[in-house]
Amino acid sequence: MNPESEFFDESAQCLMRSPLFSGLESHAIEEIVTRCRRETWKRRRQLPMEETWQRFHILQSGRVRLSRSNPESGRMITLFLLGPGEPFCIFSLLDGKPHEVMLETLDDVTLLSLPMDEARQWLEQHPEFNRKLLPYLGEQMCSLAGLAADLALHNTETRLARLILRYIDAPAEQQHVTPRLINDLSHEFLAEMIGSVRVVVNRQLQHWKQEGIVDAHRGHLEVEALQELVRRAEEPPHKASV
Repeated sequence: MNPESEFFDESAQCLMRSPLFSGLESHAIEEIVTRCRRETWKRRRQLPMEETWQRFHILQSGRVRLSRSNPESGRMITLFLLGPGEPFCIFSLLDGKPHEVMLETLDDVTLLSLPMDEARQWLEQHPEFNRKLLPYLGEQMCSLAGLAADLALHNTETRLARLILRYIDAPAEQQHVTPRLINDLSHEFLAEMIGSVRVVVNRQLQHWKQEGIVDAHRGHLEVEALQELVRRAEEPPHKASV
């Protein structure tokens, strides 16, 4: 991107707020942006990873999900839900290979991208980038490990509570909060994020609504009793559900 571009400063600010790039010197941020091109993708665009893995991407606006599906059963599970400032194709950055993951845009998105070979040069040229990369990868792997543990060890109520809490940034004493990134997602989508089905998630949300824990209706999700939701997330499994 040309430094004279009207989008240059906006793109640099996005990287400065990114969990992967924040803390880098401004000259390093500017160098990265000059190597990138700005792209816009329409909502509900679906791309297999083999079409995207040769470029490294950083979201500027909108949301993207990475998922896996079973072509025989049609069941799907969401591995990552990404928002502004977050990168994707991060594992291909390390091993240079495509991965069996489907990418879908949930909104109209803008993003920065550049060839993967150039992105790998950051690993050699900017030691400070390496210091940010390792903790970020650790968080990603912990997220996947948590998903696997939830699927194996906990029932739907606990999994759903943990999912909602994962997207809440609020003081512990606050009770009424909005879960970022997921408050407008369908019940079917929430089910795909916890390895369940729409009817089970819908039933659980309606039960919580009757208890005053959440306010859930089409295209909207608000937490009304945060501490009670935390308790449900910590509760051991007590009934079977899928």
